[in-house]
Amino acid sequence: MWTVLSVLFLFVYTPVCAVFQKLYCTISDSCECDFSPNIRDLEWDLYKNVYGQHLAQDIVSEEVARFLQNKSPDRPLVLSFHGSSGTGKTLVSSMLGNHLYGSAMSSPYVHQFVPTLHFPLPHRVNKYKEELKGWVQGNLTECARSVFIFDEMEKMPPGLVDVLEPFLGPSHVVFGTNYRKAIYVFISTGEEVINKVALENRQAGRDREEIKLSELQEAIAQTAYNNSTSGFFQSRLIQQKLITCFVPFLPLSRRHIERCVRSQLCQQGSCGRSDVVEAVGGNMIYTPVPGQYFSTTGCKAVPAKINFFL
Repeated sequence: MWTVLSVLFLFVYTPVCAVFQKLYCTISDSCECDFSPNIRDLEWDLYKNVYGQHLAQDIVSEEVARFLQNKSPDRPLVLSFHGSSGTGKTLVSSMLGNHLYGSAMSSPYVHQFVPTLHFPLPHRVNKYKEELKGWVQGNLTECARSVFIFDEMEKMPPGLVDVLEPFLGPSHVVFGTNYRKAIYVFISTGEEVINKVALENRQAGRDREEIKLSELQEAIAQTAYNNSTSGFFQSRLIQQKLITCFVPFLPLSRRHIERCVRSQLCQQGSCGRSDVVEAVGGNMIYTPVPGQYFSTTGCKAVPAKINFFL
């Protein structure tokens, strides 16, 4: 008898809860209401709008999907993006916010830190550590699914991000806060080792899609760790292997630049302007001098170039 009643209760209780949850979310912008991940749309966005980045596309889509499928992860997801300017690092970090939260990057649970804005004075690093620890702890208390994006890590005071170490490890609770469902993204340049591998690959006549993560992962970590101007310089986050994955963004060739141009022209209603596509692609600076394989600015300078040639 109790079994039957329990089953009936579940059938009645579940839809009632769903109705109350939906009603609650019409008047609330709480974390639970705003968090609405759409992994399929994230994957579609990555593969449609990020050019020349097979490694980043695969890693981000797979790691995020795996992390969100685990209802009780033992540690947060920590991704570190590395690559030259204009290769898509900031774009991909924005895609994460856009497809995890209903209010996208404007969500109060997506937090962005820029060192020149939030941590501009190196001699105040100890004060910044206290503030950063408090910010992260406070936001995790409010929303366990918080997303933290740290841009321009090459300008971050060394040692500052080490204050995050207690939040990134495998412990269940820190400072009374469950932090294991959060996502952290670090964005750096540090493209030297990535561009070197890409150039050697190109000179050997191999397709860029043949480049594997195993060729770059450890080299990126060591380069960041040993770079005295990096926010990761001798960082305990690298020492303790608290970063889930170092994500390489490869330098872009002319065909990738022209795809960027075509995409932006279509957004402006000028899809048919092949002349502009060719003009912008030909007007970029490519390196190295013998070969001119890769754009020095990626897609970053594309909007200005389009305005010039339209």
